[in-house]
Formats: sequence, structure tokens, C-alpha cells
Amino acid sequence: MTLSALNADVIVDQLNAGEVTATDCVQHFLDRIQVHNAELNAFIRVSESALEQAEAIDQRRKAGESLGCLAGLPIAIKDGICVSGQPTTAGSKMLENFSPPYDATIVERLKSADAIIIGKTNMDEFAMGSSTENSFFGPTNNPWATNRVPGGSSGGSAACVAARLAPVAIGSDTGGSIRQPASFCGITGLKPSYGRVSRYGLIAFASSLDQIGPMTRTAKESALLMSVIAGFDPRDSTSSKEQVSDFLKSLETPLAGVRIGVCRDHLNEGLDVEVKTKINDAISVFKQLGANIEEIELPQTKSAIAAYYIIAPCEASSNLARYDGVRYTFRAQANDLEEMYRNTRGQGFGDEVKQRIMLGTYALSSGYYEAYYLKASKVRRMIKQDYDEAFKKVDLILGPTTPTPAFKLGQHTEDPLAMYLADIYTVSANLAGIPAISVPVEPSSTGLPIGLQLQGRAFEENTLLRAAHQFQNETLWHTASPSEPWRTQS
Repeated sequence: MTLSALNADVIVDQLNAGEVTATDCVQHFLDRIQVHNAELNAFIRVSESALEQAEAIDQRRKAGESLGCLAGLPIAIKDGICVSGQPTTAGSKMLENFSPPYDATIVERLKSADAIIIGKTNMDEFAMGSSTENSFFGPTNNPWATNRVPGGSSGGSAACVAARLAPVAIGSDTGGSIRQPASFCGITGLKPSYGRVSRYGLIAFASSLDQIGPMTRTAKESALLMSVIAGFDPRDSTSSKEQVSDFLKSLETPLAGVRIGVCRDHLNEGLDVEVKTKINDAISVFKQLGANIEEIELPQTKSAIAAYYIIAPCEASSNLARYDGVRYTFRAQANDLEEMYRNTRGQGFGDEVKQRIMLGTYALSSGYYEAYYLKASKVRRMIKQDYDEAFKKVDLILGPTTPTPAFKLGQHTEDPLAMYLADIYTVSANLAGIPAISVPVEPSSTGLPIGLQLQGRAFEENTLLRAAHQFQNETLWHTASPSEPWRTQS
């Protein structure tokens, strides 16, 4: 069996046992990137030092030195996360030539575990999008059907894991940007609780919503990565000091007696018929595993999309104000300072980013702040209260990750509302700060992946991972791979 067919935890075991070298492992995935990335556009760039790092790990292993728990494992990183000395663009012309002088905290921790950063993955510009069609570097194609989107904004990370161009990847999630592409690409994607994983070194979109997390084939691999990247970071003022669980230890604990809530409003109007059927089938699997299924209500989640698309653009308007051409960004030619500002932001930002900046600036402006941002913040608090009440009755909440399987490239580019509704089931978790995971269920009749979402109490990622792992022990959907060569679909 080739390395690309193996899960990350198995690859790590083989590396530790000396059955494969880090150099051979990295070379295997570099070769796959060389062959397939031109068609998928999952990677923006590949690390020039990956083989050198692998050779150094092999030498240390041969010398009997102590190595980290991920020694020799290649990992792809979303291009909105800083890696020292490597261009980090956030998918934007504005940062086309920016190479950060420091590593993000999660990159430091991965390097300390002796993982190898193999490359930077494509994304919607500044993480603004649900399809990875808004990248300055062009769209990413879904390996299950190359005329369809991989989801967004972490579409490059999802596509590279689904296509086996990297064993695992790291993404970021502001309103579903890990879980939605995980659903569209048939992989597992975890958004941790807000504050569980440091945001230091993540290029900000909406600071009160952004969270970094793993994108993998299985829940066990996500638990492995979380054991490395989670934990308090004094450089991130929003980082939590909540104790980090042993995410791997509890995976095999049976689900007998676990209470899983299902919000029936999430399985009605607007949900694709096949998605509804596959989610109901998955509920039956959880029943067989001993979980108790209970009906719950989340009345305010119907307002989540509206609240999110006020709060997120407002925060983006503030965060992106720093990109003005004066310091380290792209700078347009101009005759005076005002013209330089205008030209730089006009040429450096794409249409979706400019649209959200204008929306956020408007909502924050005098006379509109109370009508929009303040009201959205109140709705956000009410959504959090709904979850608090629900988690008094249940341990987990189950539902679809997305209302449909992956849509076609260009299908929603002229209809922003339809694009935004792709996140209808995911944004609530970000607004409430709770963890959520997407895992593959039975695909559609046309072979397109479908995702199931589990949401849990804040800082109880171990419960989410345990439930996802037990589900994957009983099903095989997470083992499916898109056929090679990649195909299109009508």
C-alpha cells in the first residue's frame, strides 16, 4: 500500500519503526503534488526546504536522538497562517510579496513536534468566501468533480487532503471554513472552541470568530494534531488557559448513554433531500452505538446568517484597514498619498473583500451602528444562550454540515445570498464559540461527498472527537477516495 493511501497516524508509526524514511515520505507527496496540483490548484506554493528538513530528521533518527511525536510527517498549511521565510499571502494580491519574519504559534508547535511543512494551500482571499473561487491565485477544483468547488475558505487544504497530496492539513474557520470544505471534499474537519488553539500568526478576518483547526481523513488524525497545536499561548490575548484534554485517550470510550440532540428545523426546508436522507441514516448508526437521540430547539439559529454577515464584515473592515500600501503590502503607483491609498486598496483587494469591507464600514458608521452591529451582537448572545440551554439536556448536537453537496464552479458567483447560505448550518458555532466537527457520511447518488456536523460544549473537543471516531469505526465513508485521474461531473 502506497504512503498516500495511509492515514497520518499509520505513517507516523512507520516512520518511528524505520519502515520508511522521512525523505522518502516527503518525496512521495512532493511527487503527487507535481503530478496533480496543476489540475486542482490546491497548493499556492510548495516548500523548497521540505526535503532538507526530512533529511535532517532522518539523520537525527539514525543518531538515536529524541524526536517529536510527528517526526517526518508532511503537513500542508493554509496560506493565511504565517510560516517564517515563506510567502504568506492570504490568497490576496495585497500580500503577494509578504514573507513573515516569524512563525505562527501553531507552526512553531508543529515544527517542535518535527512535522514538515510541505507547502501553503490555496484559499479565498483573506478567508472571505465559501468556494475558494475568490483567490488571487485562481480557484481550487474539487478532486471528486473538478467542475465543482471544494468549499471555502480552506478549500485548498480540503482538496489536498482529499486528493492525497498531503496526509493532513491545517485550515482556519471563521463561519464554517474548515467544516464546509471538509463536507464538500469528503474529509474530517474540526473547528476547535474559540481560544483553544492560538490565533497568533493567523492573518485576521474577523477576530472574535476566527479559529485554527485540523483537516484530516479521520477523527483520530485530528485528535493527533490537536494534541500538538492546542493550548494556552501568552502571545494571543484571546487564548484560553482551559486545561487541554488528552484527545487520543478517550477515542475508544463507547457512546452508550451519550445524549445527542437533533434540531428538526435543521432537517426541513432548504435541505437537499439526499442530504436529509443520509443524515437520518447516520442518526441510526449513532443509535446502534448506544447514543440517546433527543429532539431539541435552537430558535435563534435562524438569524445566525444575518448576524454573522454583519459582525464578520464589521470586524473585517477594522482588521483590513492596515493594508494601505504604506508598510509591507502591495503599493499602487499614484501622484499623492490619497490617490495611493485609493489605488492600492482598489487594485490590491478582490471584489468579495471590497464588498465586505464596504458592508462592514457602513454597518459601523454613525447612525447605523446601533441598528446593525449592536443588534447583531445581541442576536449573537441569544444564539449562545440557546446553545447553553440545549447543552443542559444533551451532550452533542447533530445535523448536516451543508444544505447541499458541492455546487459547480461559478454557480453562485452572481448570487451572493446563495453563496452565503452554504454556511447556514456552520456559522452558529463560531458565533457561540463552541467546537464543531464535520465527518463524511454516505455520498449522494452522483458520488459527491456529504458531511455530518457534530457540535459540543465549549472546550469539550474530546467528546466530539470520540463520537466522530466511534462513528467512523462503524462506517467506511471516510476511507473513500476520489478516482484518479480526477473527473468532471454534469
